Amino acid sequence: MNTPRTISFRIDPQKVDELDGIAKSMDRDRSYLLNEAVDIYLNEQRRFAAMAVEGLEASGKGQTLSHEDVGRMVDEWERKNR
Repeated sequence: MNTPRTISFRIDPQKVDELDGIAKSMDRDRSYLLNEAVDIYLNEQRRFAAMAVEGLEASGKGQTLSHEDVGRMVDEWERKNR
């Protein structure tokens, strides 16, 4: 079992106040929210790294998109998300 470690870092006081307000509304403590935030951040970074590797592998195989295809994909995404 991993023993939790204590770390410290600097953060804007307004962010601390906002964090504490959210923690209070959820009946949680600040550490719980910060651990959740770190988990989300790490998962996103792992996902991004995996996508980068996948993209590099596809590129190495010649599986790329043209500039025009990317433009169409962006346009479609923008229409769906308005």
